Amino acid sequence: MSPILQAAKRHALYWAWVVSLVATLGSLYFSEILGYEPCKLCWFQRIFMYPQAILLGMACYRNDRKMAAYLLPLSIIGGCISLYHVAEQKIPALAKLLPCTVGVPCNEDYINWLGFITIPTLALIAFVLMTCFLLLQKRTLREEEELENMEEPERGQTQA
Repeated sequence: MSPILQAAKRHALYWAWVVSLVATLGSLYFSEILGYEPCKLCWFQRIFMYPQAILLGMACYRNDRKMAAYLLPLSIIGGCISLYHVAEQKIPALAKLLPCTVGVPCNEDYINWLGFITIPTLALIAFVLMTCFLLLQKRTLREEEELENMEEPERGQTQA
C-alpha cells in the first residue's frame, strides 16, 4: 500500500474536516467579503455543508471515527444538489425547466475560472472529496473491527 493511501486512511476524518472548513469559509468569503448573493441552490448546499464543518470538528477533537457514518448522507445529498446546480449552469435547457424565480438566478456565474470552475463546481468538488474521505474512514473502521474480531478468539483460546 502506498504511503499516501496509508496517510489518507489514517487521517481521513481530519481531511474531511479540513475540506468542509475550507468550503464553509470559502462560501462565507464569496458572500460576505466579495458580496456575491447566494442563489436558492447555494443556500441548500450551505445547509448540508455548514453543519459538517462543526460536526467533523467535534468528531476530530473527540476522535469519534464512527461519526463518518452519520455525516456521509449529508455529503451525498449536498453533492447531488451541487451536481444539479453545475448541470443547471452548464446546460441552458435545464435552467428553463425549474428557473429560480426569487433572488439571484441559479444559472448565473459569479466566477468562471479556467472556463469551467464555478462556485457550484467548487462545492461539488468539496462534497465529492468529503464523501471519499468519509467512505475511506468507514472502510478503515470496518477493517479494524474485523481485525479485532479475528484476534478475539485467539485471545480466548490462550486463556482457556
